[in-house]
Amino acid sequence: MSESANSHWLDQITWNDQGLVPAIAQDQDSHEILMVAWMNREALSLTVAEGRAVYWSRSRKKLWHKGEESGHVQIVSEIRLDCDSDVIILKIEQLGGIACHTGRRSCFFKVLKDEKWQVVEPVLKDPKTIYSQSI
Repeated sequence: MSESANSHWLDQITWNDQGLVPAIAQDQDSHEILMVAWMNREALSLTVAEGRAVYWSRSRKKLWHKGEESGHVQIVSEIRLDCDSDVIILKIEQLGGIACHTGRRSCFFKVLKDEKWQVVEPVLKDPKTIYSQSI
């Protein structure tokens, strides 16, 4: 699909002042929230075109194809837009079972208990063995 054909649906998104929208990656089967990242127009267009999650890295200021280093690719089965048109949900299949750069299934592995954040999810794979660069 050409950019002009794509522009209509992209224009319906409320982008923030940096041209970004938050994107929630949700497991398509369990509905577990695995991570939250940011997308710009190009990242969302590529996600649609490729069928796999592409995000915008705010720290590196570049596109980030999820799994490009780790192999933990997110295959996108559905994209949803919230009622205010300012948050995206990606229904995904998480290849390799790990979404978090810490080596856990989900980035949401801390629970507030007794006014302290407690880690409640195990590391499934040491991040040093996942990434070519140190974290």
